[in-house]
Amino acid sequence: MDYIQVFCTITADDLSLSREIVMQELADMGFESFEEVANGLVAYIPELGFKKEEVLNHVFLADYNLGKVEITYRTIKDQNWNKEWESNFQPVLVEGKCYIRAPFHEKNPTVPYEIVMEPKMAFGTGHHETTYLMIDYMFSLDFEHKKVLDMGSGTGVLGIMASKLNAKNILSIDIDEWAFQSTVENAAANVVFNIIAEQGGVEKISEKEFDIILANINRNILLDQMPAYSKCLLSGGLLLMSGIYEQDFETIKESAVKNGFSFQQKREKNNWIAVLFIKL
Repeated sequence: MDYIQVFCTITADDLSLSREIVMQELADMGFESFEEVANGLVAYIPELGFKKEEVLNHVFLADYNLGKVEITYRTIKDQNWNKEWESNFQPVLVEGKCYIRAPFHEKNPTVPYEIVMEPKMAFGTGHHETTYLMIDYMFSLDFEHKKVLDMGSGTGVLGIMASKLNAKNILSIDIDEWAFQSTVENAAANVVFNIIAEQGGVEKISEKEFDIILANINRNILLDQMPAYSKCLLSGGLLLMSGIYEQDFETIKESAVKNGFSFQQKREKNNWIAVLFIKL
């Protein structure tokens, strides 16, 4: 699958705030991953989901006073993306507990957990705040013999972490074929055999039951899928979500409470948050 790389050059008094607003709007349009740069933002979306005119005219930003925003784009072929991603991929250390590296990096035997990720086009390597927050949060939860759903699995990193924390089994689901393949490959690379990866959406979890749901997606998808999470999560089960901004917290909380969840905690990193709910 080819991807579109969008460059957003932002000239504003508050560059950080403007960058966050543009990122949130693009995430709502289906953009999957982002890179903050000195003068703005770089965003990535599968070519089939790219609404060229809407993005280039950036009418979706009309209600904001962001200053000057210039948007350009280019198409990245699979093989070109892989080469670029690999050349820039650096290991990630999550709170001294989990070391995420590519196969070509040296091992770090001083860290309790290590995850090997092939640097391909799939969201979830630990570099983004949301993945970092999710993994950090997971260390405070009890995964022992639990049935886990990793919704929007990306690279499969969260499911692999759940397995290493002694989950009984993990169902990893992503609508993107590339992400599905990455999960399968990365699970094998980490000698993890209790992950079942499936390509698809929320329809894949009907008639199933879980003790823990991990969902690192984006606000609109989380809101849309909240009723399905409630239906398949056992009473007393945990719902850990990220992919959302601090300003989206009340909206997410309201939806979760309406669907039978009780808020427990939240954590923040650079205005991104991870939130934990329990099923009543």
